Amino acid sequence: MLRWLLAVAILAAPARPATKLLVTVVEQKSGQPVTGLAAADFSVLDEGAPRSVEAAEYSAAGLMDVMLLLDTSLVGGVVQPLAGDLIAQLQPKEQMAVVAFHSSADLIQEFTSSRELLRRAVAGVNYGNSPKVLDALYAAIDGGFQSSAVRRVALLATTGIEGPSRVTEREVVSLARRNGVSIYPVYVVGAERSMLEDLARRTGGASFNLRDMRKTLNGPPGARIFEVMRSYYTLTLGGNLSLGEKLRVDVARPVKLLVSALPLE
Repeated sequence: MLRWLLAVAILAAPARPATKLLVTVVEQKSGQPVTGLAAADFSVLDEGAPRSVEAAEYSAAGLMDVMLLLDTSLVGGVVQPLAGDLIAQLQPKEQMAVVAFHSSADLIQEFTSSRELLRRAVAGVNYGNSPKVLDALYAAIDGGFQSSAVRRVALLATTGIEGPSRVTEREVVSLARRNGVSIYPVYVVGAERSMLEDLARRTGGASFNLRDMRKTLNGPPGARIFEVMRSYYTLTLGGNLSLGEKLRVDVARPVKLLVSALPLE
């Protein structure tokens, strides 16, 4: 009788929620997303402690809501041609919004699937003042995706120069993780390369150096950027403990890879 009651109790107990992790894997040399990985290819360290990877599911067709942050500072004009290329990659059921930033961040086009509205918004921007990248990211992520029910992406088109932002990189990453937003910086110069790469690595995104991309691509970079943005793995980790701030994901491959991760609630 006791054994029967124990079996019933086990069957009736609610399943423990799994810990999920969004992971992007890109070849460093070619910039191409890496496909065909299995759970055994990944290793995860959470605050220095290993976490078992029980499953790895790859996706390349998920819908996205993309917040395009366009550098409109005094030096931002060099990235304006990139905006048109990025807008052209939007699929019919996807949406994009545009935030113009310099010393402040202004929403100039709400989420829409209309490429024409997006192009008009970009064409009408004015340039001036210093670029505050971290402040712009924080403002866009903080409430900018409230109505989003699909994957959330902050696509940062920047010269790569940072002004005197009030918020820190750590605050931006923390907010992005709480809101489930992946950051994808696209930049021209390497002045803030380490910061931009770290923002991507800690939020499941990827960073793109336009000068490096010109060496491997024959045409505009927009298609490759969106190919990477659409390609990610969802890892299921053993246990239901929430993930800590210090998170490291590695992939067992002989080539050098860029691996980033975003904890999912």
